[in-house]
Amino acid sequence: MLLPLALLSLALLPCPGRAAAAGVDATPATADTHRPALLVFTRTAGWRHDSIPQAVDTLRTLADEAGFDVIHSEDPAMFDDDMLPRFRAVVFANTTGDFLDEAQRAAFERYIAGGGAFMGVHSGAGTGKAWPWYGGLVGGGFKNHPRGLQTTDVRFESGRGPDGLQRWRVTDELYNYRRNPRGRVDVIATVDEAGYEGGTMGADHPIAWCHTVGSARVWYTGLGHAQALYAEPVFRAHLSRGLRYATGLADDC
Repeated sequence: MLLPLALLSLALLPCPGRAAAAGVDATPATADTHRPALLVFTRTAGWRHDSIPQAVDTLRTLADEAGFDVIHSEDPAMFDDDMLPRFRAVVFANTTGDFLDEAQRAAFERYIAGGGAFMGVHSGAGTGKAWPWYGGLVGGGFKNHPRGLQTTDVRFESGRGPDGLQRWRVTDELYNYRRNPRGRVDVIATVDEAGYEGGTMGADHPIAWCHTVGSARVWYTGLGHAQALYAEPVFRAHLSRGLRYATGLADDC
């Protein structure tokens, strides 16, 4: 369940013995309140992925393993100059549409300019289409995708696959982007368009990458539509690597 904003400021303070209230995510109440927190944001203003619960549960598990608490919210009021600095990183997990107003966008831009971190999962690239700054933050804007789930190979670059894995067979919704981000970002993985129908980017089709915006670390993966993917060890390791990079626990994405 989501944590209401009115209770969130209390949830992020060292306050032993807090009781879980109705409608409140009880996980932070039992966590070490001195640990840094991540904001996992899943608001949608359009298509809503049925894999959002799996995404949140997976990110919560991976964050816990890395030493972070997770606050899950869909309240745009989180994006202000008081709340955002409390988070080590902001994660847009299958967000869609435009849901932040001008003041909230400005607060998020200041958070990133101040060294905050960002992680995007799947349709995070399709969020904020009328917000050019956000498109630059993600590094590659969503264009379209072939219909349905299709299977092809993901090719990891520079040894960035889990345990050195170079190729991984995956079934997911495979995004096309408005332009190839290579050269502006550090590409982690590509998809093989020869293995499925509807790819529009050719032989070099990045699907995951990282980069920095000023001193802020940014990590994005286009995978994450399918519910079943979140049970895949390779995908979980992929997300874990991104989380550790974005939060500064690892230097290589």
